[in-house]
Amino acid sequence: SSLLSPNPSFLPVLQKDPSEALVIAVTTRAIFNLEKEHKLYLEKGKEEYARHQQANQDKPLPPGTAFAFIQAAQYVNEKILESNLAEKDLFDILVLSNNSPESGVRIINSAKHYGLEISKFCFVSNKDSTQYLKSHGVKLFLSADRIDVCNALQRGVSAALVFQQEVQAPSTPLRVVFDGDAVLFSDETDQVFQEQGLEGAVRYERAMEAVPMGEGPLKAFAMHLGKIRKKFSQEKSPIRTYLVTARSGRDMGVRAIKTLQEWGLAIDEAFFMDGAPKGPILAQIQPHIFFDDGLHNIQGAQDVGVPSAWVP
Repeated sequence: SSLLSPNPSFLPVLQKDPSEALVIAVTTRAIFNLEKEHKLYLEKGKEEYARHQQANQDKPLPPGTAFAFIQAAQYVNEKILESNLAEKDLFDILVLSNNSPESGVRIINSAKHYGLEISKFCFVSNKDSTQYLKSHGVKLFLSADRIDVCNALQRGVSAALVFQQEVQAPSTPLRVVFDGDAVLFSDETDQVFQEQGLEGAVRYERAMEAVPMGEGPLKAFAMHLGKIRKKFSQEKSPIRTYLVTARSGRDMGVRAIKTLQEWGLAIDEAFFMDGAPKGPILAQIQPHIFFDDGLHNIQGAQDVGVPSAWVP
């Protein structure tokens, strides 16, 4: 590349203000594909793993499931700063890793290789690294480790589990798809459905139509995302948000829409699937990330190459 377009890995990372930024923490196995290395770690132990990582520190790791999402968040930052250089409400990406600092060199080099704007790397060998999320003001935590995700949710941080999968790299703008119940909204209606079946859930929804639903584990993240999106007109926005829910629009759509209105959360498109598989519509939307609490929906999304995050 010419001198006028410097290699992105030499550009300084703009320091963000964590009190205003939308801080997203990802683990190394969520952002990079470390399956081979993780297998080595499980089979041969920590020392062998560390030796391997140090020997390969200049070999960039392949992208993982959350990579496209983090890249698209960076694109949103660029668009925000184009219109206002002083803007503080930006995505701030932090990598949280159980690697030792020595093994971490490869992680840092990989991030530089791809020109990823990551403001902080935290290498903690502590069993429960999620204790550091709150002090960094993290609004969303993505991990490939189920215990991590459960610990984060218990600490009141929006969190989801990513599985290593094949991903069709989507183009910009940043597209985020949320499921409704137990993700954006609380699981109150889900519980009625478990106990009383669909008819009971429909009755409950009709009775509760004017009452906004409780908040689900990803509401806080969705609200902050919505706040950033409001800085742009709809046609110029570098962010698009979607609701794809198993609810039927006719019987259960109104309360969902009224709840979003009450929260002041604008969603670009909403699909009420009435229990139909979500895979085909997700293949059409091509999101950078899809959040759902149903493992069958996650599977359906993975089958069409959509990066998925499970909210347990």
